[in-house]
Amino acid sequence: MDALEPGDPERIGTYRLLGRLGEGGMGRVYLARSDRGRTVAVKTVREELARTPAFRQRFAQEVKAAQRVGGEWTAPVLDADVQAPVPWLATGYVAGPSLTDVVHQQYGPLPPASLEVLAVGLLRALKAIHGAGLVHRDLKPSNVLVTIDGPRVIDFGIARALDAATQSVGGLTGPGAVLGSPGFMSPEQVRGEEVSYASDVFCLGAVLAYAATGRTPFGTGESGVHALLFRIATEEPDLSGIAAPWYGLIASCLEKEPGKRPTPDELLAAVEELPGADATSVGAWLPGEVLAALGRHAVQLLDHEAPENRVPVGAPVVGFGPPVLPYHPPVPPWQGHTPFGAVPGVMQPPPYHAPPAPRTVRPAKKLAAALYTFLVVNGLALVFQVAFLDEAYYQLTEVPADSPIESIGNFAGLRMLNSAIDGFTLLMQLVVPALWVCWFHHVRQNAECFAPGRIRYGPGLAAGSWFIPVVNFFMPKQIANDIWTATTGRPSGEGRWLLHLWWWFWLAHFLTYWLQLQYWTDQKSAGAASELVIEQQLTALLGTLSTALALFFAVRLTSQQQRRAAGTA
Repeated sequence: MDALEPGDPERIGTYRLLGRLGEGGMGRVYLARSDRGRTVAVKTVREELARTPAFRQRFAQEVKAAQRVGGEWTAPVLDADVQAPVPWLATGYVAGPSLTDVVHQQYGPLPPASLEVLAVGLLRALKAIHGAGLVHRDLKPSNVLVTIDGPRVIDFGIARALDAATQSVGGLTGPGAVLGSPGFMSPEQVRGEEVSYASDVFCLGAVLAYAATGRTPFGTGESGVHALLFRIATEEPDLSGIAAPWYGLIASCLEKEPGKRPTPDELLAAVEELPGADATSVGAWLPGEVLAALGRHAVQLLDHEAPENRVPVGAPVVGFGPPVLPYHPPVPPWQGHTPFGAVPGVMQPPPYHAPPAPRTVRPAKKLAAALYTFLVVNGLALVFQVAFLDEAYYQLTEVPADSPIESIGNFAGLRMLNSAIDGFTLLMQLVVPALWVCWFHHVRQNAECFAPGRIRYGPGLAAGSWFIPVVNFFMPKQIANDIWTATTGRPSGEGRWLLHLWWWFWLAHFLTYWLQLQYWTDQKSAGAASELVIEQQLTALLGTLSTALALFFAVRLTSQQQRRAAGTA
């Protein structure tokens, strides 16, 4: 356990923090004591996850379900606040090392008697977890804590909430997202498929193999994580060194197909039938070295005192616990304290550090007016281009397709007008993006006033990302989402239809703009030129729609920021 750092709060809810236990995929874990003296582990959520409504919703559901799980073989969920600016939950503190520490550092592979108690405890924990309608999704040695009276499973149900932050439509993990711990994942997790209770059984088999041999059954990630995941999905596990009574049981858990794996009830019955098994009694199930380490750990815990020279007990702590009086009902994080339109009595600065220096909202009236003007001019130019290309297509279809392009009527005039249109379009492609980026940078800075510390990426990157290849397919959209949400003060997803509609038309125009790099007047035949004219006309139509939607988006966002600044929104 590490000491608290200056940026850590003194209390979270009704729990006084004693030290840091570590950090994980969800956030930071603290050792704490309740007002009644119970020692607990308080887990806080990372800031980026707390800003994700999908995570908050799933986190609330999973915490509610996890509170129904009994605490005999798990660390019970005692308390939680899913509406706090920094969501947290408190679980019973398990005074013992993780299975990773026992096997890797303290002792090595467990003897058969210890393996039996470990298996029974894990199976009963899974039965309790599955009985509450949860799938653990991240059963691994570091999530198994070893105590004198048996193992305890922690972090059940939380992986589902983490999944919600990166899920795609249909409940399946999005492409490229790996949720789990390499080496202790099921094949269906590796493939990004929907997981079931059988996934936890596979992970259980990997944990038991690790406890019995001191190594993971599919090797390590030294040759690369992707190679490890490939072995999990396609190759057989290495179970050499596992005694015969356990070999078949563990192998059955590690079946590639979920339907071929036994259930926890079947496994529990199989363990109880092993020679000399006594699943009803734990007894002295651990080797002497591990028992001695557990004793030392308990003494250290009893001797640990609350840190000194910290904020007095009862003083308000930013982001945690009850708000400063006068009290008002909790509101969503996007509707908390802002320099304009603040909700009285609700504190909402960033949780772990001092809030950024306050800014003043500066409505971008002149800059927005210039942007509106050139967007209108660009839109009219695109409409004119569509009409011109329609006339050119008519002239091209009046002659045979294999005729020289010079044979169409008024070719010289059409070519001159086409060059003028292309030149003006190029000028617009220089002016409009420059104004757009300046305006986007400005509204990004204003949005920081409405939601301090909640906008992804800084103002410089918000402007520069539009010019970075590939990145501008997604990063500017993420920033625009944050700006829109912070400005409107509504939960993510509400009222953003205009933003989404504009983005998809802009992206379609951006991806087809390369067609403008060819000139139809340079083609040799009228047929080839007419085909290119149709493609360029489609691009111009997409550009017209994209420009119109960009104008509506800019007008609405700018006006909304002006109303927020005036306190009328």
